[in-house]
Amino acid sequence: MRTGRDKQRRSDPPVRKHRAGDEQAPTYDEIINYIKARRNPEAIAGMARYGINPDGNYGVCTPALTDMARRVGKDHALAQMLWSSGIRDARVVAFMIDDPKLVTEGQMDRWAKDFRSWDICDGCCLHLFVDAEAAPKKAVQWTKSTGEYVKRAGYVMIAVIAIHYKNSEDDFFRSFFPLIVKGSTDDRSYVKKAVNWALRQIGKRNVRLNKEAIAVAERISRLDSKAARWIASDALRELRSEKVQERLRRKAKKS
Repeated sequence: MRTGRDKQRRSDPPVRKHRAGDEQAPTYDEIINYIKARRNPEAIAGMARYGINPDGNYGVCTPALTDMARRVGKDHALAQMLWSSGIRDARVVAFMIDDPKLVTEGQMDRWAKDFRSWDICDGCCLHLFVDAEAAPKKAVQWTKSTGEYVKRAGYVMIAVIAIHYKNSEDDFFRSFFPLIVKGSTDDRSYVKKAVNWALRQIGKRNVRLNKEAIAVAERISRLDSKAARWIASDALRELRSEKVQERLRRKAKKS
């Protein structure tokens, strides 16, 4: 999520100071009050049109939540409290302030089971889970889930791992191809889009994986599944595009 800073409203909780004069991190109650004071019904309705669950959503804008997370810094314990609130906006702050070094497999599973909307699923994977030690393990496990958002999380994790794991070998990413093929026949919207994303991100790493991802997409296109045909068609459009091919050629020359 992009960073930003909103002007503090009169209704915002006061920012207390450390004895040394530095800004003191807001407490749980202050964060919840900050969110509730900024409730935006129009934003909630707008988010709902894009598939973001309105339950527990106060519609607080991302820059305001990002600014709050900046004021908090890293706080693993507070992140657990905010997540347990069930408030969508508080959960955004939670995954931004949690320390990935302290995130356990148990926490990842518990939070994944709480996913009720694609935005929290994706944000949690992008901003927190990808840097946890168990990220690859959970990616594999979650792709086998029957729950739509947990399964989506598995494929989102593969996509963000393909972005963040800069120095991993090609074989590491090849190991995800069978999971992508298997998931390609799931016609649930949020699953198939994540499967597509995972395939495209692996295929944009380098020339070798691009060719292999294209071959995987072609294989998927022959499956007797509408979802698979869509995934393959969309992935092939990008992976074969001149923009991607030129970028990969430039990258190959540099290496």
